[in-house]
Amino acid sequence: MAQVSEGEVVVARLAQADGGAKLRPIVLLRKLPGMGDFLVCGVSSQTQRAVEGFDVVVDSGSKGFAQMGLKVTSVIRLNFLATVPIDRMERRLGSLPDDMLGLLRTKLAEHIVGLKQR
Repeated sequence: MAQVSEGEVVVARLAQADGGAKLRPIVLLRKLPGMGDFLVCGVSSQTQRAVEGFDVVVDSGSKGFAQMGLKVTSVIRLNFLATVPIDRMERRLGSLPDDMLGLLRTKLAEHIVGLKQR
């Protein structure tokens, strides 16, 4: 992909435990300094895996769902983080509303600095 921005939902080739790679939807949380890689979190349709109070479930009927490019109700998994270079990103699906991107960043930052105990 040529250009991507924070808050976009893209499909990327991610490494698997078995050494292979699989195409997965991800959210671009923040561009990292240096080489232009992104801190990302995974997106899954397996909403039963959502960690209550941490991950964000996006219902297919919710405001802004259509602009995200997702097909079904999904969970944005803050507990599935990775650093992904642009050359592993295959295609753009859509983008998050600004308020949702802000919520994800806030939840992650609070967890990292220990403001909220689980």
